[in-house]
Amino acid sequence: MSANSAYEVVVLDNLSVGQQRPSFPRGVRFTCGDFTDRATMTECLQGVDTVVHLAALSGVIASVEDPRPSFEVNVAGSFHLLELARAADVRRVINASTGGALLGEAASPISEEMAPCPLSPYGASKLAVEGYCSAFAGAYGLSCVTLRFSNIYGPRSAHKKSVVAAFIKSIIREEPLVVYGDGTQQRDYLYVGDLVRGIEAALKRELTGVYQLGCGQPTSLRTLVATLKKVSGRDIRVHCEARRSGEVHSTWCNIAKAASEFGYNAPTDLEAGLQTTWNWYLENREIWVRRQAWSASD
Repeated sequence: MSANSAYEVVVLDNLSVGQQRPSFPRGVRFTCGDFTDRATMTECLQGVDTVVHLAALSGVIASVEDPRPSFEVNVAGSFHLLELARAADVRRVINASTGGALLGEAASPISEEMAPCPLSPYGASKLAVEGYCSAFAGAYGLSCVTLRFSNIYGPRSAHKKSVVAAFIKSIIREEPLVVYGDGTQQRDYLYVGDLVRGIEAALKRELTGVYQLGCGQPTSLRTLVATLKKVSGRDIRVHCEARRSGEVHSTWCNIAKAASEFGYNAPTDLEAGLQTTWNWYLENREIWVRRQAWSASD
């Protein structure tokens, strides 16, 4: 950190989801490249104190269809990152992980004390990275903290294929919402602004171990659809299909540990967060339409 308490930030992104080169405030250094490339990572890690590791291939269903990419990117890539961070004398790593996909069909609310039981290769890959973070902390003194994110939504999520992003795009296009199952499945939806504040709070503390970050409340798909109908003011059609293999039916998390140890909280309620997200998608339709076209042609 600099003398005025502002972070000196290096951002690495491979722009693999078709987004334009991002703009950042003055002083932020951006590198377009892949975290699995050793030369790129070696350069980016020079003089770095803390790594916030957000890079991964996400997606439960994609990992079930083809498990190899989740291993090669998430596990092998993260292992090489930890190796290079140790060689560069990085002091801390904050690792982004997941809750539901890693713990499987555990009774909710899920917590850090529960034994992992992933039901998908994606969940297994995130568990493996958690294990390597623990091992590098124990064997080499590389301070590692893992933050298990719940289902993140919010503005600037045009690249995401998660349920909130997919539903909002379908509503704007006047297409039916596709629900896999009967709509009773539950998730913990966390507004992106609350997540960012949680990461920053963790940055300011000397933490190790695992912490759940979510809103701490369950929301069914039926409730999500009803809330989207309210914030959009539009009629919504729903098309139900069979439940997909590898998906957890219901999961939401206990955030008491993070609240106690670094003051984490998630004050944005679902309706307010969805309203802000809906407004962003309406005002930036050309962005996500362009990215969708890019993805379809890839």
